Amino acid sequence: MKNRQKGIGISEKLPEPDPDEIARQSLRKIKNKVIVMSGKGGVGKTSVSVNIAIALANRGFKVGLMDVDVHGPDIPRMLGLKGMVASSDNRKILPICFSENLSAISIESLMPNKDDAIIWRGPVKHSAIRQFIGEVDWGNLDYMIIDAPPGTGDEPLTVAQLIKDARAIIVTTPQEVALADVRKSINFCKTVKMEIFGLVENMSGYTCPHCGKALDLFGTGGGEGTAITADIGFLGKIPFDPKMVKCSDTGVSYQNRYTDSPITKAFGKIADNIVKRCE
Repeated sequence: MKNRQKGIGISEKLPEPDPDEIARQSLRKIKNKVIVMSGKGGVGKTSVSVNIAIALANRGFKVGLMDVDVHGPDIPRMLGLKGMVASSDNRKILPICFSENLSAISIESLMPNKDDAIIWRGPVKHSAIRQFIGEVDWGNLDYMIIDAPPGTGDEPLTVAQLIKDARAIIVTTPQEVALADVRKSINFCKTVKMEIFGLVENMSGYTCPHCGKALDLFGTGGGEGTAITADIGFLGKIPFDPKMVKCSDTGVSYQNRYTDSPITKAFGKIADNIVKRCE
């Protein structure tokens, strides 16, 4: 009987890397993971995500901002990030730098045509979020801020499954219709056993630039009351300012432009509360 030449058969091929293990390796380099959620749209959740990330970065922390709102990815536009992502020497995706301490990734940064619609079902979104975690070269981070779409669907559920130690910040406005949806987000976090970092009340009051009178455009205090009733932390109130809308539309950092404004001070206080609770 002739000796066969020894080779590698199909069953002897090297195993494919486990994508979940790759994601876990990446997460080990990130100290604190925070998902920013809202019960409904239109409450300024992405604006809060962006400005919390900027406030932490301005305090010297290394921050990554991950946009998992695949159907409405607004973070690149709010930060003024242009162009497509590149790859690193280890063949991982490089997040786009906003500043020395802040970098971001979004599905929009992978699309040649920014106006194309993303028409994906749950399993594809799960795979994309897992790639954002494991196949992006985040490096060592102090904070990962994850901007999720409104509601309690595929994206926040995927984050809860993949990032076991993620903590949630829930954004609301003072209106009762928004607060009712926030209570659903609170129950979602309890169901998936995700710790709630705290609640942020956005668009809480407006100071008239002409007379200086405080106006409650959407009410005020409802978010704080909900936090007390639900026995969760309250991180702070963000007042309404039309200049915030203009800065977001033009990709300019509101905090860096209006350093002494009430909004900048409010985000600074929220960032300090986050740091204190993490420590």
